[in-house]
Formats: sequence, C-alpha cells, structure tokens
Amino acid sequence: MKTDEFLRQVTALPGVTGNERAAAEFIAEAFRPFVDEVKITALNSVIAHKKGNGPKVLICAHLDEIGMMVSKIEKDGTLRMQSVGGVDPRVLPGMRVRVFARDGMLMGVVGATPPHLMREADRKNNYTFETLFVDLGLPAEEVEKKVCIGDTVCFESRYVELKNGRVSTKTVDDRGCVAIMLRAAELLQKMHHEADLYFVSTCQEEIGSYGAMTCAFDVDPDFGVAFDVCHAETPGAPRLYTSKIDSLVASKGPFLHPYLVKKLETAAKEHGVQLQTAIDPRWTSTDADELSLVRNGVPSVLMSLPIKYMHTNVETFDMHALMEGGRLLAHYLSEMDASWEEELWT
Repeated sequence: MKTDEFLRQVTALPGVTGNERAAAEFIAEAFRPFVDEVKITALNSVIAHKKGNGPKVLICAHLDEIGMMVSKIEKDGTLRMQSVGGVDPRVLPGMRVRVFARDGMLMGVVGATPPHLMREADRKNNYTFETLFVDLGLPAEEVEKKVCIGDTVCFESRYVELKNGRVSTKTVDDRGCVAIMLRAAELLQKMHHEADLYFVSTCQEEIGSYGAMTCAFDVDPDFGVAFDVCHAETPGAPRLYTSKIDSLVASKGPFLHPYLVKKLETAAKEHGVQLQTAIDPRWTSTDADELSLVRNGVPSVLMSLPIKYMHTNVETFDMHALMEGGRLLAHYLSEMDASWEEELWT
C-alpha cells in the first residue's frame, strides 16, 4: 500500500485513547508484509517485530487520538460531551462529528447557543464543553435507544490534498509518524540490518504514554527511537517553539541520549536528509519520556514531524518531510550494531 493511501485510510479510522482497536487492527495488517511477526497487545498497542541478531531497538509512534465521550443526554436528545486527551472546545462549534453508539456510527454536528440569543456578557466568553452539544437530528426517545453515556465521539475525517505537497486531515498526531515507521520497515526489506527491530504503534499516549511504558517493559530494548509531532511555523506562534514544516526535527535534552542523537545527525548528513534541531530542556511530553524511565532506562532519541493546527481535524503536514523521515529512519536502523552499545558510554 502506498504511503498516501495508508494515511488516507488510517487517519479516517476511530481510535480515541482507550478505544484504539479498529486503528490497531488496520496498522497490524499494514505491517505484516514487512516484518516477521505482529501482535496486538491487550491495551491495543501494535508490536511489529523484524528480527535481527544485533541490539534490540524499540521504535514507537502512538496510534491513539484525542476525542470526546458522551457525558449526558439532554431531554431534547442533544448530547453533552467531555474531552478525552486534550480537545480544545474552542475548535468544536460547527464541526461535524461521529458518535460510535451501540448499533453503529451516527453523524452529528456540534452546536452552541447562537450569539444573537446570548446576553452581551456571555458573548465575551470562550466556548466550553458546558456550552456545547452534539445534535444528531433524532428525537429524544430514539437517542435514548441508540446512545449510551461513555460512547466515543470522534472528529469527522476529511483527507485534503493542498498545494505544494501539503496534506490536511485529522490524526496526523500521531498516525503520520506511524506512516514513517511503516515506510522505514518497507525500505528495510532491501537493506541489511543487524539490529533486532520492534516497530511499536503505542496506545494511550494522549493521556500519559502508557502504551510506550507497557510495551517497553515487555520488549526490554537496548535503544529507543520515539516519534511524535511538533508545532510547525504558524502566523502568530512564537518562533522559539515552532519549526519549519518541510523537514523532521531531532530533539536534544536530558531525556535524550547525546550519543544516539549524534549518530542520528551523522546519518542524516551522510544520506542527504534535512534535519532540524530543537531543545527539550526538561521532559519531552512524548513516549520518549517513558522509554527513558522503564526498567533500568532505555537510551533514546526523539524525532518529530512538524504539523500545523495540532489537535484539530485539519492537522497539516508536508508529505516530503514524512517520506524523508522514513528514509532517514531506515538508514539509521540499518547502521545500528553491537558496537553502539560499547560506544554508548565513551
């Protein structure tokens, strides 16, 4: 499957944190042609193992997404909701959503009291979850039959190809980085590698990187390579915390091993892949943090795909940056061998 078609399909699937099974099953099937074995864990992480005789390496990107869940059914049949994983309610008014109810998926729209009907003081306030609701267009008695408290509410998916190789869709955070891992696994079919590789699509990152924690404990790797998204340059955003959208970013900081970062930068230079640098002077707020702490600690690096409009249904990225990320990862993994373990402390 071509990378763009994989992205089109995988980003459309529901996978709100804690309910990632549909996305996990699709990703597992996508990896099967390129690895020796694939398993889905009890918590819905996907572990794709490509065997080798060298150091054990865990490469991870999370498959879960932010979303909502039904918190109340009003007397008129509209639904109240709460965030799962970090949805900003200000982006929701006017959005189409999908409610995954007991008998299947229901389309809905997010509405709010029109400003014409608000008091002047209320018009000055931002939207909150308490002021928003989902309208399914159904009478209250039908909603009561179909919907339960706790049902998942997902953003509607629209995969939009913009100009200049840019793509906009939901769930680029972080299935765009799952696509980078898949591309690398495909390229490694024609490359030699000594490392014992575990491509892990982790669950529950959006609420605390629990998939990375549990999978790293299970695999017990020698090295870790974490992928996530970061903020691309956007009008009005502080330049200190953003990166150019056209290439991947390698982070430096206390959670990231300097030797592995240096080897990554060398690989990028030798293979002509553009790589930006960012700093994370404390934690990274990604799976890399958990990799660094599990068991005796896993020396790790972090690479990020810059996107615009994070945690919305129009997350926007550069396809060339994504494809080059897959190429860089393949070369980086192919160069890992037993000597890296000896040099790690020199």
